[in-house]
Amino acid sequence: MATDILGVSGREMIRALIAGQEDPSQLAELARRKLRSKLPELREALRGHLTEHHRFMLRQLMDHLDYLDRQITAFEQRIEELMRPFQAEIERLETIPGVGKRTAQNVLAEIGTDMSRFPTDQHLASWAAMCPGNRESAGKRQSGHTNHGNPWLRAALAQAAWAASHSKGTYLSAQYRRPTGQRRKQWAIVAVGHTMLVMMYHMRKDGVDYREPGPDCLGKLQLGVWRTTCSNGWNPSATRSPSVARAARSSSRSRPCWASRVR
Repeated sequence: MATDILGVSGREMIRALIAGQEDPSQLAELARRKLRSKLPELREALRGHLTEHHRFMLRQLMDHLDYLDRQITAFEQRIEELMRPFQAEIERLETIPGVGKRTAQNVLAEIGTDMSRFPTDQHLASWAAMCPGNRESAGKRQSGHTNHGNPWLRAALAQAAWAASHSKGTYLSAQYRRPTGQRRKQWAIVAVGHTMLVMMYHMRKDGVDYREPGPDCLGKLQLGVWRTTCSNGWNPSATRSPSVARAARSSSRSRPCWASRVR
């Protein structure tokens, strides 16, 4: 009935119960917004008997919940103070689909602002363990499980990748839905998170802004050619040669298809 019993309506009803209110009709009137369309069901759900011990336990639980809310607010204020010098970088990272303010803050807190410590984006992806494992023996691949890496960075990227997968008409959502046989959702999340981390790396190191290329540029990603400019006339077969791919990656005049300009 109520999807969140700790929402505004739910909390007011619980506090009214703690104060001694037991009339279902009076309690149901505390409902707000969409929940008011369910007043008859609420009256039936709130009908019952509450003892003094029940009120005592509810009071302790609500006091603890209020304490946690105050702690969260205090930490959020502290984070805002510490992140104020990096506000411009946070806003740039937020332009990536699926990346919110909290995700951008987490990424900057974990990888820092000096990208020179990571020679390439592959080094950063390996450090964060946002890439498939590479375990082979006698030419046979045994496992593709990722390592543990940085758990906080991985969690932030996974949440951002899941949010990006629900976006419409974007490069990242197309990558998530890319058909590759018996592909699992967890693999797709790691792939999208890896892409987002590579984007963040170049946005920080090369000073480029994000520009949505659309789902048509997905073929370039499958070949790992990050330094070429994607266009409608791009031919995937033309870059299958390792020498061509290396030349494209090393070209100083080219940039990723999602980069709008170099500052």
